Amino acid sequence: MTETYDALRLPAPARTGPHRPAPARTGPHRPAPARTGPHRPAPARTGPHRPAPARTGPHRPASTRTDPHRPSSDGARSPLANGGNVVGTTHRNTGVEGVEGGVGVTALLVAAARAIETYRHDALARDVYAEHFVRAAPASAGWPVRMHQVPDGDANPLWGRFARYFGLRTRVLDDFLLQSVSTDGARQVVLLGAGLDSRAFRLEWPPGCVVYEVDREGVLAFKQKVLDGLSATPRAVRVPLPIDLRADWVGALADAGFDRAAPSVWLAEGLLFYLPPDAETSLIDRVDRLSTEGSALAYEVKLDKDLLEYRDSPLYTSTTEQIGIDLLNLFDREPRPDSDADLTSRGWSTSVHTPYDFTRRHGRGPLPEENDALAGNRWVFANKART
Repeated sequence: MTETYDALRLPAPARTGPHRPAPARTGPHRPAPARTGPHRPAPARTGPHRPAPARTGPHRPASTRTDPHRPSSDGARSPLANGGNVVGTTHRNTGVEGVEGGVGVTALLVAAARAIETYRHDALARDVYAEHFVRAAPASAGWPVRMHQVPDGDANPLWGRFARYFGLRTRVLDDFLLQSVSTDGARQVVLLGAGLDSRAFRLEWPPGCVVYEVDREGVLAFKQKVLDGLSATPRAVRVPLPIDLRADWVGALADAGFDRAAPSVWLAEGLLFYLPPDAETSLIDRVDRLSTEGSALAYEVKLDKDLLEYRDSPLYTSTTEQIGIDLLNLFDREPRPDSDADLTSRGWSTSVHTPYDFTRRHGRGPLPEENDALAGNRWVFANKART
């Protein structure tokens, strides 16, 4: 990587809340319960919708199976990259488990983008696990995971500009998380709608960090199977929580050992634009109630007044044509709540940025264009000030 991860120095925000005071103390790390295997539920305190998590720690023994740092064979070009046709289109289906349909398959799209970013000469972020997720799922096994597998390279709206967007987003949110735990002192990290996020394995976490991954059982089971095959070892205590965000995930988090009296860091990456407005409002309310002073939150929203205005955007049309994912059909198109203002009214300081703010900072990434499907995308960073 040409740059090392450093403290997140945000560019001038589009909007800011009250100034956040300097961080104070952090409490001692809460001892983790006895670990259980990835497919063996822990006992006690589980309701009908509250599966108990399995903890994995940084000292999990490794085996001699596949090395995740060894690039997979890519001698054959992707059939999709060579003009292969996609039969059918992914539509909204919140009942589909795993990563084979509905919103779940978008996790594979983002993983493929991270894989492509990883092997760029000027990579913004690296994820050696991403290509293995892509290759393991029948829905994405033929997708490109290297830029040379894309005949038109960066000129391709999907695997060029859109994939670079995901690479930039990964880098920016990596920096946010690392600053929050390293500089601001939080030790609890909650990934809402974690999908195929591999940050528990690839980031350098300070001692005592616990990473909670909240997502549907099918998604986390698929991820665990791939990671087990790679003998991947997390760099923090990792707690997968296989529960739908429509169920009692707050209770599941508490059962897993989350301490609402200690500072926490929350991430909702690529999640909110799939939720109805009332679900977003409810999620923000719950995060606020679970967050003590010194906590932090980052999330992504789309502020377009009419998403269909960009229905003919090359980004959307190429995603549908090349891999069969109709993003506009998956997004919730109702007017979005002003979660930024909601957080500010609750005592959080916030800053709102376009992705292009960070393109300018890093000197690479997507730039604005005509008929721009990314025009309404905003990345919001919030901190709950200490008093």
